[in-house]
Amino acid sequence: QHVSSLSSSSSSLLKSTAAPEDTTETATAASSSSSSTTSDRDILVRAARGEQVERTPVWLMRQAGRYMAAFREYSDKYPFRERSETPSMAIELSTQCHKAYGMDGIIMFSDILTPLPVLGIEFDVIKGTGPVISTDIQTEEDVKALSEDYDFDKKLPFIREILSSLSKAAEEGDTSLIGFVGAPFTLAAYTIEGKSSKHCLDTKKLMMADETGESKTMSMFLDRLAQLIGEYGCHQIECGAQVIQVFESWAHQLSPKGFVDFAKPASQKAIRIIKERYPDTPVIYFANGGSAYLELQKDMGADMICIDWSVDMAQARKILGPDVPVSGNLDPTVLFGTKEQIEQAVRDCIDKAGGPGKHLLNLGHGVMQGTPEEAVGWLVDECKRYKGKEGA
Repeated sequence: QHVSSLSSSSSSLLKSTAAPEDTTETATAASSSSSSTTSDRDILVRAARGEQVERTPVWLMRQAGRYMAAFREYSDKYPFRERSETPSMAIELSTQCHKAYGMDGIIMFSDILTPLPVLGIEFDVIKGTGPVISTDIQTEEDVKALSEDYDFDKKLPFIREILSSLSKAAEEGDTSLIGFVGAPFTLAAYTIEGKSSKHCLDTKKLMMADETGESKTMSMFLDRLAQLIGEYGCHQIECGAQVIQVFESWAHQLSPKGFVDFAKPASQKAIRIIKERYPDTPVIYFANGGSAYLELQKDMGADMICIDWSVDMAQARKILGPDVPVSGNLDPTVLFGTKEQIEQAVRDCIDKAGGPGKHLLNLGHGVMQGTPEEAVGWLVDECKRYKGKEGA
């Protein structure tokens, strides 16, 4: 996974494709029932809700990735979309790392761009290049032409099959199932630029045109994406996901003002749609490169803020305050260090977050290609073992 005019009334947020009532109740009940017992099965879910738990749980962004030889057997042979949209392959790639290392969560192998075809935006992921989007969004008319039919079972039928199977695998593996979505700004920027971009200049030109009133393309597109992403998050929950992480993968492209004016309200809308329909399902918000304006993330509406590796965990705690649950934020390159260095980094992060059971351990970005496989095992094992300074 790659890891990613907007304010509306509550009624309008939920007007499109609400789940059938029995499906919604089933998903809500399943989410609620997970907190009734204390076990490894739901320790990540409880932590993501902000509960203090018996030890620090752990999962890693891009834990299903090319650092694993077993993963490369597929990635070297099959293109990305075939792997992520073929249930048998996606299920295998999602579960390999849990079988090997026992993280506290399985995350669906997919991409933040996966729901874009629901709107009529086409993309592919080219090996060595990354995502390439062929649909042009430059004008208000382009946005108005996008589909408003959010029928995920019709347009993305593989998602239900993948998540339903992973839900059973998570239960059998005594672990949690994590779903994820890209944040609206990141998806908008990817689409407008057409591919990965160093400066996001076309996107920023549309933001400036929006500010002057010359064109409302950007705010219209963000609003449409927020609705899509909110609905997609709900769909994942209905298919079995117990936690949703929202990836603002291109937060580093934003100034604090750009974040406040464009990215933040769009993400808040998407999160609000999810939380109004599934209040017991925790939502984690991750702004990669957004530590420069961490104080602006206190009121995202998410249950937890995931922190990138560019800020010290103790400082992040101070900025956000004691009432904001956090996850993160080890530097992914520490996994190229010695066993002792990795274990020390784990202990330091847990201590700075408040001690064992006080946060959700993760990297501050994804596992890097070339990471030694045994290093991931050392990280997970130390996190599960560590009892704090007194009990170490």
